[in-house]
Amino acid sequence: MSQLKVITGGKVIDPASKLDKVADIYIEYGTIKRVETNKMLGSKELKEMAPEEYFDARGYLVTPGLIDMHVHLREPGHEKDETIISGSESAAAGGFTTICCMPNTIPAIDNQETIEFVLRQAKLAPIKVYPIAAITKGRMGNELAEIGELVAAGAVALSDDGSPVNSAEMMRKAFDYARMFKIPIIEHAEDLSLSGDGVMNEGFTSTKLGLKGIPSVSEDTAVARDLLLAQYTQGRIHFAHVSTEGSVELIRQAKKFKVDVSAEATPHHISLYDEMIAEDFNTNLKMAPPLRSKSDIRGLIKGLIDGTIDCIASDHAPHSHEAKDVEFDLAPNGIIGLETSLGVAITYLVKKRHLSWMQLIRAMSARPAEILSLKAGCLKKGYPADITIIDPDRKWIVDPSRFRSKSSNTPYAGFTLTGKSICTIVDGRIVYSEIE
Repeated sequence: MSQLKVITGGKVIDPASKLDKVADIYIEYGTIKRVETNKMLGSKELKEMAPEEYFDARGYLVTPGLIDMHVHLREPGHEKDETIISGSESAAAGGFTTICCMPNTIPAIDNQETIEFVLRQAKLAPIKVYPIAAITKGRMGNELAEIGELVAAGAVALSDDGSPVNSAEMMRKAFDYARMFKIPIIEHAEDLSLSGDGVMNEGFTSTKLGLKGIPSVSEDTAVARDLLLAQYTQGRIHFAHVSTEGSVELIRQAKKFKVDVSAEATPHHISLYDEMIAEDFNTNLKMAPPLRSKSDIRGLIKGLIDGTIDCIASDHAPHSHEAKDVEFDLAPNGIIGLETSLGVAITYLVKKRHLSWMQLIRAMSARPAEILSLKAGCLKKGYPADITIIDPDRKWIVDPSRFRSKSSNTPYAGFTLTGKSICTIVDGRIVYSEIE
């Protein structure tokens, strides 16, 4: 694919530079050369360019490349569900130029060799892939992984995601070591003694359906513990897939006390709720943390509005049709989300006027880059020309048979969403486009 030289005529939204206007983005050798008020359309310079050297973005939004800091790529170990390449292609179709893969693979990403394997595969991917390494060896919670070696090999954060770190003492040590290397710990906040063998949110619906519930306090108590540990150690904590209004309030208060905390919410936790399971026991509504109540959704949206929740991340978790085609309580947790995240976020947050476009792009690009210390999420001079072009009003029906992912476990099949990425650009090259 030819190298783009200019993206012209689009409305540029860049939270890092507070830019929200029609402008041209000039690209040189894969990096941003300058951004200036729209002058190219109709110019002699544009007419002299080859068609593949410019993109006419009139009618579209032009944003920093989207970043998903919570993705499960299943490789190594479960390549039938997803690979680094297929997951990256799915991400590109969803408008993401950068994704970060979680370490709950087989074997876990808990040593240099596995990180090096991920990075080798990532070189073949159309977008940028960064590994998140395990906090403990094998994600078993018993012994810290070699954190210094993991960071040196390329890990951008630490997480035992899929499993919480049960031991407070182990978590305290993890904070101490992570602080030395200036990387965040990403925590799956859950008290397993409270969750037990629950399969959905504990409440009226779980009781009515006869399914074992997971109480919201199982997340809240874990969040409270880790906030106190982060404050005590002066460590950095990022909470993955926050799902309860109680957790949002705890994080809000911790930020007031200057605890170094950030958090993410998923598109499904701000758009789907536990009562929906009663309709047909759709196993694509089973996830961890579980879908919560409508009150929790309101709490999460309020957290996104006031900045308590920093990011939106997909928690893309592929599973085969066979694995999900079982009784609800036997199905694995998780859904795919890379190709629906942006559409869901636009439909349920921007179109409902909860968030502005600037707030949404900050949550899906600029803020994840800041948290992970990535040179990304920005359209300033010298930054990589990683860019997402969005049709803000395109209505489309979710059809998982057309996904680039190897899996199709989505609860949004048949939903009509508004807003879609139509072009994804990495280092100045188009890696996905719906425009001829």
